[in-house]
Amino acid sequence: MVEVKADALEQSFDAFEDEDDGVAALKAELETLKAKIAAGVIQAQRPALDGVKSIEAASFVDQYIRRGIEAGLETKAVGSSTDAIGGYAVPEEIDRVIDETLVAISPIRSIANVVKVGSAGYRKLITTGGTPSGWVGFEAARPETNTPGFTEIVPASGELYANPAASQQMLDDAMFDVEKWLAHEIATEFARAEGKAFVSGTGTNQPLGFLSSPNAATVDSARPMGTLQFLGTGAPGAFPASNPADKLIDLVQTLRSPYRQGAVFVMNSATAAAVRKFKTADGAFMFQPSLAAGQPATLLGYPLIEAEDMPDIAANSLSIAFGNFKAGYVIAERNATTILRDPYTHKPYVHFYATKRIGGQVVNSESIKLLKFA
Repeated sequence: MVEVKADALEQSFDAFEDEDDGVAALKAELETLKAKIAAGVIQAQRPALDGVKSIEAASFVDQYIRRGIEAGLETKAVGSSTDAIGGYAVPEEIDRVIDETLVAISPIRSIANVVKVGSAGYRKLITTGGTPSGWVGFEAARPETNTPGFTEIVPASGELYANPAASQQMLDDAMFDVEKWLAHEIATEFARAEGKAFVSGTGTNQPLGFLSSPNAATVDSARPMGTLQFLGTGAPGAFPASNPADKLIDLVQTLRSPYRQGAVFVMNSATAAAVRKFKTADGAFMFQPSLAAGQPATLLGYPLIEAEDMPDIAANSLSIAFGNFKAGYVIAERNATTILRDPYTHKPYVHFYATKRIGGQVVNSESIKLLKFA
């Protein structure tokens, strides 16, 4: 116990000695500072009295704050107005949603008969009439009746293709999916091209449009199969001056009743604008806008389909079609659009070779009628 107390006492003496050493070092440092001040090496700074302002502060308050004078002021700022003062540090932000101009796509595919074919050739048989019959007595002889005839239809077809290219650097570094964007662009262009061909295609390496099919003013029983019937308005490039809506009624009644179930009007928006102004004798509009989303507007009780590939009203133009396109026009497509990614042919570019084989033609010329402005 005595030894332990002696050890603690020695530790306290050591602490006092350490404290004395610290005081001595502080005194030595103070003497050195006094010597430097006396020699003029450094100047002693005393705290400013209360209310005393520095010259710089007084100049700032008197010139800028009170009078708005900016001369002599030292301005320093970090901003993004120029690259040198911070513009490099601000990253560019690009909207990742790419807006696009909308393309008018013909809706003929939605109202026509679309079939999938499994080979290069497609043929369709059309019967030209039913089996004739007759009345006889109970015990009278039964003479032979005529056999119905068949007509073979081979829709004109062709192959759509596109072959855009993109560099590998673009595919790697672009901030959006370039491949998906190109595929969307190809699909949109194919829809636009085939829609136009269904209306006015020439039939040479492409579908034969229904407006490019032969047409005549003769009735169904006198026209050859494949020739559409047209009804003239009686005025070149216009509706008749009096009762113009009567021509639309005549067009509807020209189509035989079996085909009127499912029939539609087809015209472009410019022609639809003229038709929408027609009124009945009591002042009601013949055009009825759609009251539900997804349902087309109606004209004389039949849906009105706007196809921008239809021609505008002009002299001898076939600007309005009315008929049952499910029965009258067939679209035969080999398969869906195929896209081949080709990074080898033209390095360092990657080609996206897209193809689509498709055909189309009028198969029943009795189910579609045309209004000719002549």
